[in-house]
Amino acid sequence: MAYYSVNTSASLYVDMTAFNPLPKFIHLNLVLVLTGLLVSTAATDTSVATANGTTTYNRFFTATGAGTDDCIVATNSPGTDYRTGTDKSRLRLVAGIGSGLYIGSTSYMGFVWYRDKERVPFHFYNDGRAWLQMDKFGHAYTAYWESQLTYKALRWAGVDKRRALLWGGPAGFVFQAPIEILDGMHEGYGFSWWDVVANGAGSILFTVQEAVFDEQVVLMKFSYSPSIYPRYHHKLGENHFDRFFMDYNGHTYWFSANLRSLTGIKAIPEWLQIAYGYSANGMILEFDNPAEYRGEPFPHLDRYRQHLFSLDLDLSRIPARKRWVRVLLQTANTIKIPFPALEFNRVDGVRVHPVYF
Repeated sequence: MAYYSVNTSASLYVDMTAFNPLPKFIHLNLVLVLTGLLVSTAATDTSVATANGTTTYNRFFTATGAGTDDCIVATNSPGTDYRTGTDKSRLRLVAGIGSGLYIGSTSYMGFVWYRDKERVPFHFYNDGRAWLQMDKFGHAYTAYWESQLTYKALRWAGVDKRRALLWGGPAGFVFQAPIEILDGMHEGYGFSWWDVVANGAGSILFTVQEAVFDEQVVLMKFSYSPSIYPRYHHKLGENHFDRFFMDYNGHTYWFSANLRSLTGIKAIPEWLQIAYGYSANGMILEFDNPAEYRGEPFPHLDRYRQHLFSLDLDLSRIPARKRWVRVLLQTANTIKIPFPALEFNRVDGVRVHPVYF
């Protein structure tokens, strides 16, 4: 999402109409992400009728019951053993949910979100430096999970891997494209090539791994801890709900890599991950902090990046027989698990966090 603020007087003025407790890339895609998680995990048990009886394949490709069957394809990814033949009823369900959410969210943007915004000639907005790129990591994170969940839903419907990657791989990029275009057509916003690049990067991260490794060796994850900075300026949110979305100082985006897949050492637990996290601190406004606020000099705050290293868990690799447990684990797998962390930044140097989230 690209937006800008204006200074209309000697005192600082921030155009708060450009902000919302749910930034657009999260607001539009939250339902889609949650729905995709439920669809792709709740029905991973597949019962197949055979000449010798019925064989049930669970998410870890364990056969139970009489008979055998060759229409289930095992993959390296945990919980992703798929049919080889397209199930038209499932495919219609996936297409219906995806199309409905896509059309509904785009219509919401066109008729509700921009209702009070003036239509202007299409224009661009360079926000590459904004928020020390924290919002760009948010775009990539959202696109990554949208692509993954769309792919899984298509595979659940029996679509073969090549076609599922062809249609599901770019899904995150495609889902967010209308937002960027509409931004470029309305006052107070602007089309951002940086947002487009970030959206594409998230979809590519998923697609390349699935195509090459047949699994997600590196997951994108998110964590949040309330920061001290909303006390300095109302723009970062006036309550905890607003701050969760509006205060990028509290966000951390993670690249969580599977240790066994990286090293090939079978003694390492399948679910153990090593994670690199990116965050930033000291940010009050989009590009720079204000010189004054409400008629008073604003205190100096260093804006700086944070680089973190920690352990993590891939919850999708933890065996679970109960369907509701699988749904819970898959949903929670978008979030970084709290662990001790080592931080490097230019202000404090090296910091050790006993637990970081």
